[in-house]
Amino acid sequence: MINEILISACKKMQREAQRQVYEYMSPKLYRTCKRYLKKEEEIEEVLADAFYTIFTKLDQLKEVGAFEAWARKITVNQCLLQLKRKVNFNLYLEETAFSIQPQSPQETPLEEEDLLNLLNLIPEGCKTIFNLFVIEGYGHKEIAAMLNISEGTSKSQLNAAKTKLKDLVNNLYYQKAK
Repeated sequence: MINEILISACKKMQREAQRQVYEYMSPKLYRTCKRYLKKEEEIEEVLADAFYTIFTKLDQLKEVGAFEAWARKITVNQCLLQLKRKVNFNLYLEETAFSIQPQSPQETPLEEEDLLNLLNLIPEGCKTIFNLFVIEGYGHKEIAAMLNISEGTSKSQLNAAKTKLKDLVNNLYYQKAK
């Protein structure tokens, strides 16, 4: 658990405290990165950059109780920096080629890992905006400012993501076996 003593030690650049924070936060922030990025090497690079920023900007943390949310926001911003290098968020009609293999209806509900796998099948722009809006809780105005796009583009990307995800879920998980 992150507490004031641990944060204070991290501010003094004490390695053991940093290791404890890293071990506690790394799995959580890794999952955040995995929602935005597909390639393992990109995830690892962004995670390293996020922890560097977290440890060098700890003086900006106003309240220890907000540490996890603050760290997640830094991680999301690092993911967005990575994506901005390669994704044009104004294009959402890109078609992603995938082969749909219908399965028999599932007895168990979709798990988090299933959703992550489905998110990786939709275009990067749609996926990113879906994550920012649905999972992180940002509004379209904030997303537009973060990605340098219009609010309308953010809304249409979100709608495209929802439509594609719904189609994927229906086709891959709930289609009757032939």
